[in-house]
Amino acid sequence: MIACAAQCCKTMNNTANTTPPSFTTILRFWSPLAATWLMMATEGPFLAAVIARLPDPRFNLAAFGVAFAFAIIIEAPVIMMMSASTALVDSPDSYRKLRAFAYWLNGLVTVSMAVVLIGPVYTAITRDLIGLAPEVARLTRGALVIMLPWPAAIGYRRFYQGLLIRNNLTRRVAYGTVLRLVSMCLTGLIGYLLTDLPGAWVGGAALTVGVCVEALASRIMVRGVVAGLRRPERTGGVLAADGVDNADSVDAAGSAPLSYRSIIRFYYPLALTSTISLAVQPVVTFFMGQARFSLESLAVLPVINSLVFIFRTFGLSYQEVVITLLDRSRDNLGQCLRFAGVLMVVVAIGMSAITLTPLSGFWFRTVSGLDTELAAFAMLPARLLVVLPVLSVVLALQRALLVSGRRTDPITWASVLEVAVVAATLIVMIRFFDVVGAVAAACALVLGRLAANGYLIRSVGGVIRALRGG
Repeated sequence: MIACAAQCCKTMNNTANTTPPSFTTILRFWSPLAATWLMMATEGPFLAAVIARLPDPRFNLAAFGVAFAFAIIIEAPVIMMMSASTALVDSPDSYRKLRAFAYWLNGLVTVSMAVVLIGPVYTAITRDLIGLAPEVARLTRGALVIMLPWPAAIGYRRFYQGLLIRNNLTRRVAYGTVLRLVSMCLTGLIGYLLTDLPGAWVGGAALTVGVCVEALASRIMVRGVVAGLRRPERTGGVLAADGVDNADSVDAAGSAPLSYRSIIRFYYPLALTSTISLAVQPVVTFFMGQARFSLESLAVLPVINSLVFIFRTFGLSYQEVVITLLDRSRDNLGQCLRFAGVLMVVVAIGMSAITLTPLSGFWFRTVSGLDTELAAFAMLPARLLVVLPVLSVVLALQRALLVSGRRTDPITWASVLEVAVVAATLIVMIRFFDVVGAVAAACALVLGRLAANGYLIRSVGGVIRALRGG
């Protein structure tokens, strides 16, 4: 996403700062970002469809969803490594120190995942704490063993992708994403057609192979950049797309030596925010194991989440657009707000067309491969989530405005509030009202996002007034 934003900036630079961009200009700017996110969003529906067509789909879909939730929260600390390397690596010394920090962090998340898989620890978490059925717990553990390299591979490739972005080689990041999707699809199809592995294990293998291929491709494509950083005469600067050192690109911060203390101080809030934000999915998974119809809920949630994520990408990809446009000129605020309004209408219509019409049966049965009973079970929670993509556009706009106004603290607190409201809603609906797990999860996710949006209204209002000169 950051890669595409950097690439699109070249187009935007041709527009005068004093003239707000047209709707078409913003559309051209935003489209590559949306395409990148949409490519990543295809992973979930594809793997869910493969698993649903293999034996014991309920157990395996549930196990795959639980394994993915575990992996997501464990990998959370490395998510922001791309932003860190993009911002900090401007010299051989900063490259070596941040690389060492990244490798250390990758090792830490790998050890954390391995500890979770230790027999007594795993049993305490999955059976005693979450309450998973024995078969789901067994399949989940196998999937997590297969996915053991996954968090570190993500941290590794995001570190090197940051170097590519910083040096204007953003197309190579997109090439890596394509390779990831191709290798993921091939692994999934091989597992489906040529092996007898359980579906959850096939899904875990496909994700792991895809990310590892992307990590390797990123390292290969960044060789020229790394070679330039290692030149003895290099003291700072940014390599251009042709590999030429642009010393004039060094900012004031780039000239100061980078210490491990400063790296930790810079990275800690980023890791904290991503960890809090990604904690929503494990929280939901924890309560699903204790809810009514827990197996069915765990089985359909990966399918429903994949569908919702497709439309959430419209908002996720718009955040960098707003930041870039407002950095160019505060006069662009009006167009940013209007374009966001159009996105809200589009995602509302798209999500409603699938969940509130006969297309829902086609999506859940034909595309996702759910049996008739599970497809019917997925209908209500999916319909309850129809508003979530709209709220995601709102949140992306709010975050972008706060970043442009250099007020990032409210973003972290909004994430904390969202997780707290999700957990509180699940406790009330499941333990006091005995609501079906998937329905409770859908309600909790919507209420949590509404709470986050509501919390940010006041801060965003102040930023908008400042941008308008009020």
